[in-house]
Amino acid sequence: MVPGIEHGRGAAVWQASEENALFEKYEVGKLLGCGAFAKVYHARNIRSGQSVAIKVINKKKISSPSMIGNIKREISIMRRLHNPHTMTLHEVLATKTKIFFVMEFAKGGELFAKVAKGRFSEDLSRKYFRQLIYAVGYCHSRGIFHRDLKPENLLLDENGDLKVSDFGLSALTDQVRQDGLLHTLCGTPAYVAPEILSKKGYDGAKVDVWSCGVILYVLTAGFLPFNDPNLMVMYKKIYKGEFRCPKWMSPDLKRLLSRLLDTNPETRITIDEITEDPWFRKGSKGKLKFYDEFLEINKEEDPSNRSASCLNAFDLISFSSGLDLSGLFDGASSSVTDSERIVVDSAPEKVIERIKGFAAAEKIRLRKRKEWGVDLEGQNGKFLANVEVYRLTDGLVVVEGRRTAGDPEMFRESWRGKIMPAILNRSENQASGSC
Repeated sequence: MVPGIEHGRGAAVWQASEENALFEKYEVGKLLGCGAFAKVYHARNIRSGQSVAIKVINKKKISSPSMIGNIKREISIMRRLHNPHTMTLHEVLATKTKIFFVMEFAKGGELFAKVAKGRFSEDLSRKYFRQLIYAVGYCHSRGIFHRDLKPENLLLDENGDLKVSDFGLSALTDQVRQDGLLHTLCGTPAYVAPEILSKKGYDGAKVDVWSCGVILYVLTAGFLPFNDPNLMVMYKKIYKGEFRCPKWMSPDLKRLLSRLLDTNPETRITIDEITEDPWFRKGSKGKLKFYDEFLEINKEEDPSNRSASCLNAFDLISFSSGLDLSGLFDGASSSVTDSERIVVDSAPEKVIERIKGFAAAEKIRLRKRKEWGVDLEGQNGKFLANVEVYRLTDGLVVVEGRRTAGDPEMFRESWRGKIMPAILNRSENQASGSC
């Protein structure tokens, strides 16, 4: 039972007592939705009065390593998103049995509920489609591919503006294989791109564009472009791109849909090309301020342009032993999670150079994982670890060493007796402290 909720007939009701509130911070109200692994409740921040949505995940239902990975990935993705048309994750809380995602509350509900009442005009469809492309383009620029775009995952705020939600099936660029493609089969059947069905790998950005095309069709037609009671028949229609546009659609809209629902991902329209399309830009004078100016702002905000990884509030939470989300899954995975961390007054590149020097002196094999991360392997496989460097402030970095395999005691002895002194380079009087 979630604290602060009365279970009985009808919707749950607000609890006025702060003592009964969730973490003494949120009054939890009615149930908004229920899935296989989570429930979403409307709630209110007691101190600020702000309405929020709280997604409650039962740990017992996510015991498999793949599901655990999805939860961690969803947190990692949502903490990257700061956009008017994507849902905001305020904080992540946890008890011994549950995980709580505290998110922004979309008062207008699902876009699906509105289009289910009847198709939209092209002008209204254009408004939502523009906001959808704005959000999807932003996600792609941050290395995030949604992979489950559909009207049920598009919410509306109190002003009627669109918010993309549910990043549980999303992928990051680091999941792309050496062939440059993603390979996980996922998505909702009616919205899935044909290249996913071929099982040969796919480009995450291009399958999102396909799903945007299906959404635009649904908004303007009032029904799905590919549909059949027999799932295999529907998949054949998708694979062949067999759909018809209703006669009420304008020629420009039909032309755009044909490019969005192009079965060849190589010739399918791109996000940048969509923003130049006549139907998309109809009614706008010159530049579309909401999209074009965003592109320039986003270049400045993109963390990939920084010289080293930076820590935000969610990183610091995960580094805290009291709130370490990886600890929520103890016993659920056999993976090794021993880790040590230190704060160092040094530049990231200097830390990496010191680690390389240590590896060379100890005859330990070193493999670069990314710009500020390395894998270490030595002692005939008895010692395996990776080291990551995160920028904390302009003058400080956090260095995390994590045992990936091998003897735990050997890892701790090597870290504290050799690696940490090498990183600190005490002869230079580097300031340090435990994290």
